[in-house]
Amino acid sequence: MNDPLGDMLTRIRNSQMRGKSTVSTPASKLRAWVLDVLADEGYIRGYEHTTDKDGHPAIEISLKYYEGTPVIRELKRVSKPGRRVYLGVKDIPSVRQGLGVSIVSTPRGVMSDASARSANVGGEVLCTVF
Repeated sequence: MNDPLGDMLTRIRNSQMRGKSTVSTPASKLRAWVLDVLADEGYIRGYEHTTDKDGHPAIEISLKYYEGTPVIRELKRVSKPGRRVYLGVKDIPSVRQGLGVSIVSTPRGVMSDASARSANVGGEVLCTVF
């Protein structure tokens, strides 16, 4: 697998299109950090570490819906393995005039765009959520 984070985002998008309540993805630290930001911002209910049927570590993500529609309307990967996107703190974009969130990997950890601006750090823009 070339893009583990892109794979997780695609699994979330596909599961929400099908109306699933949970989705499973292989476990990694980066995925857990991104899920922490999504949970803090209120886009998912939460997640827990489990093991799959083969005994490999996995993450079970609880998706969030409001009146039958998914809370996450748009989930896009910005920085890809073929083209990394690094931005300074002043260049981090606001998603949909501040209604959405950019998830940024900074030297101080993975955080939302608002947290990165308040900490005055830039970094790699991983994805945008609306």
